[in-house]
Amino acid sequence: MVLQTISESVYVGLCLKIGTPQQVAIRREVTDIWELLLNKVKRPVCKLKSGSVREGFRLEDSDIDIMYWLENNRVLWNFSQLYNTHDHALILCDSSESPPGFTLLRLPLEEADRRVLSFCVRINGVLYISSAKYRKIARFPFRSVYSTVHGPCSTGRHVYKEIDVAYCFVSEIWPPSACPWKDRCHSWPPPHVVNDITRGGCHFVAIGHKLGKHADNEWRISFSLAEQKLVYAMNHTQFLTYGLMKLFVKEFNKGLSEEEKLLCSYHMKTAIYWAIQQNAMFHWIPQNLLSGFWDCFKILLKWVYEGICPNFFIP
Repeated sequence: MVLQTISESVYVGLCLKIGTPQQVAIRREVTDIWELLLNKVKRPVCKLKSGSVREGFRLEDSDIDIMYWLENNRVLWNFSQLYNTHDHALILCDSSESPPGFTLLRLPLEEADRRVLSFCVRINGVLYISSAKYRKIARFPFRSVYSTVHGPCSTGRHVYKEIDVAYCFVSEIWPPSACPWKDRCHSWPPPHVVNDITRGGCHFVAIGHKLGKHADNEWRISFSLAEQKLVYAMNHTQFLTYGLMKLFVKEFNKGLSEEEKLLCSYHMKTAIYWAIQQNAMFHWIPQNLLSGFWDCFKILLKWVYEGICPNFFIP
C-alpha cells in the first residue's frame, strides 16, 4: 500500500513535469498535422520528425530528430517487389555479408539519380551507395549549422534545441529479417498498431556496423517511424515510466564526456518496449508506476552486465 501511494504521488509529479494525457496528445497532434501538411506539398525531398519532441516530451533537453530522403528513390528487398520505374529510381538491398540490422544498398541500374551516383563505390564491379560518402556529402549545404557528426546524423543547435539531421533512404516494405517480430506481439502492441507499423516500412541511415566487413559502405536499418508509433501506443503510465527512465539517464550521465556515457535515451526506450511486451499480466496503472520502473531498471542492469542491448525488432 505504501509503494502504491508513493507511486501515485510520483505519477502526479511526473504529470506536472512531463505533461498530462491531454497535453501530450495535443503536442503530438500539432506535430502530426504540421508534418502531414508539409509532405502534402510535392517536393523532391521528404521529411520526418522524430525524437523526444515528436514523442510528446517538452523536457529542457528534449531533442529533435529529422530524417530527410529523396522522394523518387525506393529501396527493395528483392526484385519481386517491383515499382513503376518511370516514377522511382530503384535501389536493392544486399544483406548477404552484413550483420543483422545492416545492409548494403546496390544500384541495379546505372541510370540512377545523378545525386545518388555521386555517392557510389564499386565492389566487385557492382555499384553500391557508400554510407560514409553519403554522410560526408549530403550534409554539405547545412555544414555551417549542423557541424558535428553524431553516428549517422549531423548535429547542431537551433535556438535552444539540439537537432539531429539524418539523410537516409526509404523502403515502403517491412524488412524480412524483422518479420518474426510480428509473431512476438501477442499482448503488445495491439494488432492494429502492428499492422500500421509493418505497412509503414523502414528507413536506412548512413552508418555501418563497426565490426562489419563493409563498415564504410553499409547502412543501418532504422525503425524510427515504428518506434514513434510504439510510443504513441503506450498508455500514460507507460509513457511517464519512459519519461522517468529518461530523467534517470540524464542524471546518470551528468558530468560525463560523450566518450564516457555508457547509456542513452535509446537504451531507455528499448528497455520499456521489452518490459511492456514481456510483462503481459502487469497492470500499467499509476499505483504501479514505480514497480514498472523497477522492471525496466532490472532489464537495463541485465544488459549492462551482458554488454548488449537487443534491438526490439531484430534482436
